[in-house]
Parts: sequence; structure tokens; C-alpha cells
Amino acid sequence: MREVCFVLTPGFLLLDLAGPAEAFRIANQFGAEFALRYLGVGDSVTSSLGLPLGGLEPLPDTLADGTLLVIPGVTGSAEAYDSDAARQLARWLATHVDPSRHLLATVCSGALLAARAGLLAGRDCTTHHVHLEHLRQFDASAKVRENRVFVEDGAVFSSAGVTAGIDLALHLIARLASPALARDVARHMVVYFRRSPQDPELSPWLSHRNHLHPAVHRAQDLIAGEPEQAWSVETLAEAVHVSPRHLARLFRQHAGVSVHDYQQQIRLARARQWLAAGLSREKAALSAGFSSARQLGRAERHGA
Repeated sequence: MREVCFVLTPGFLLLDLAGPAEAFRIANQFGAEFALRYLGVGDSVTSSLGLPLGGLEPLPDTLADGTLLVIPGVTGSAEAYDSDAARQLARWLATHVDPSRHLLATVCSGALLAARAGLLAGRDCTTHHVHLEHLRQFDASAKVRENRVFVEDGAVFSSAGVTAGIDLALHLIARLASPALARDVARHMVVYFRRSPQDPELSPWLSHRNHLHPAVHRAQDLIAGEPEQAWSVETLAEAVHVSPRHLARLFRQHAGVSVHDYQQQIRLARARQWLAAGLSREKAALSAGFSSARQLGRAERHGA
């Protein structure tokens, strides 16, 4: 059993809490063992939506080894962290959280509270793009990374915000339980792809997805699931039960790109992941479905 403690500041963003917390709760349904706790100054706190949350536990005197601390963001951010409650939380974090014994995860502007507690000093980290400069001001020694969904530095994890908190929770579930279990949770939550720390905040895995056509989504799922496969329009059309001509038209109408261009974008994103993992250009290209490193280079030059 691993404890997951959510540290809540007045004005906390409800989705920053609910998204990751639901991911861990669903993980328990699939066999994980996470004990969720909710900590704060006082026994209740009001969210960014004005909805109060009661039954909070007081800040504990000790934390078990291996405890994961999660800090959701707040509305108002920089100003909100000047409140008495936020300063008290920062002092508690500074004296009770030890990255050699505990894990720390921040969602959105929660990174600012971690920085105030000195927990991001000298570390790679990120936050929501509108708060990047605030984070640098809170701790000039922090190595703030832009355009990242989330960043991992040892036992400290930080995410860009809102839905990125779910991506980070899934990443942590994969690390602390298993990748297969994390995939089950992602599927249950209808998350199309579990992004990695190397993916930019505006991930290509989520591009061209702002539509509601089920056949196009199913085709995109197939391509994203196995981009290295030679997905022809005919093969995809048969799998999603429409004609090839109809699928090609639907893809352009709803996704805004052709089937071929979409697959090239996904393959390029996969190749970049393999390159970040240390594979050579030739192996990364082949693993992503390109015929060679030269074809990968052409895709890069054409911005696919």
C-alpha cells in the first residue's frame, strides 16, 4: 500500500485534484494499492469553483517512506501563494518532504508552492505556460522547462496543468504499479494516449482530435496504437466499417488532414520518442514505421 497525499491550498483547482485522484482510484479497481489522503490547513478548503471540500486531514508530523505528495494548482496562483495558509503549507513541505525518501508531484501552478518550499532548487521542472516566469521568480535556481506536458527529475515530477495532471498520474501509476495497469486506467478514462515527459505541451498525439466522429476516432486510435504498421486507407476503412472513399472524406472533414499526413505526424512523434530514449536515427526511424533514417529526415524537413 502506497500513500498518495494531496496537499490542498485555498482556491485549489478542482480538476487538478479530481483528475489525478480519479486515476489513482481507478488504478485500485485494476489491482493497484494506493491509499488516497487529503491534507490541508484546517479541516475544510474551498475550491476554485467555490465548492467547499471538508474532512481534510491535518498536516501529519511524519510521512512514511515512499509517500507520494501531490500539489494541485490554485486560481490566482502567485497571489494565492502569499496567503497565510499557503505559507504554512510551504513551511510544512520544506520540513517534512525529503526527495530521498518521498515522491513529489505538482500539477499546474502547484509547482510555485513547491518552489517556495525549496523543493525545486536546481531541478528540472515545469508548470502551466502562463506561470513559467512566476516559477523562475519563485526559485531562480530551478531549471524551468517550457512546452512540456510534465517533467521528471529524480523523485520530483511537475506538470503543465489541468489535463497534464492526468498524464502525470498515469505516468506515476506506470512507474509505481505497472505500464499495463496504467494502460487499463487510460482506456477506462477514455484518454487517447498516455503522453511522456518528452512530449511537448501541445502534443501531436492529441492534435486533430477536436471532433466527435466515432469512425475517424477509431481510425486514429488504430494509427496511434501502431504507427509502425502500414495502414492503408482500405485497411482502416474495413476496420472502422466504412468505405475507403468515405473514410478519406471524413478524415479531411473532421480531422483536417489526410490519413497519410496524420500517420506521418504520429510516426514522426514516435520516432522522436525513440530518439529521446537513446536509439540511433536508423533504429528510431524503423521502429516508428519509416523505411529508413533518410525517410525520417524528409518527414522532419516537410514538418510532417
